[in-house]
Amino acid sequence: MTWAPHVTVATIIERDNRFLMVYEDADGKLVYNQPAGHLDPDETLQQAAIRETLEETGWNVMLTGVVGVNLYTAPSNGVTYCRSTFIAEALTQDKSRALDTGIIEAVWLTYEELLERKDQLRSPMTLQIIEEYRAGRRFPLEVIG
Repeated sequence: MTWAPHVTVATIIERDNRFLMVYEDADGKLVYNQPAGHLDPDETLQQAAIRETLEETGWNVMLTGVVGVNLYTAPSNGVTYCRSTFIAEALTQDKSRALDTGIIEAVWLTYEELLERKDQLRSPMTLQIIEEYRAGRRFPLEVIG
């Protein structure tokens, strides 16, 4: 068996000191996460981030930067994820759009509200990447080809 990480993307969208989050059913557990998902064949990481954000939240976004690329091995299944996290600006919301299967709703939460829900976050990376963003960690989009 050949080992290969799962390539994923996520998007940090902040507006009025609130972060756009997804409340979802992940393996039978209700959790919060950034809009995120897997890279599809024949798309760039940037295209994947825009698509996943739209599919999971109904929001059209414009990418403005990168927070980082992180590895995370999920203790539940042993899968290693290579996740590129983008920064985006919310442009318009399509309220009539059906959200992806498993998504209960898209919500805007403050950092403090996220801390209150720390045990409901999908993974430790959810809060870690927001803290890196809040600390000023930002790179230009061109850092990811």
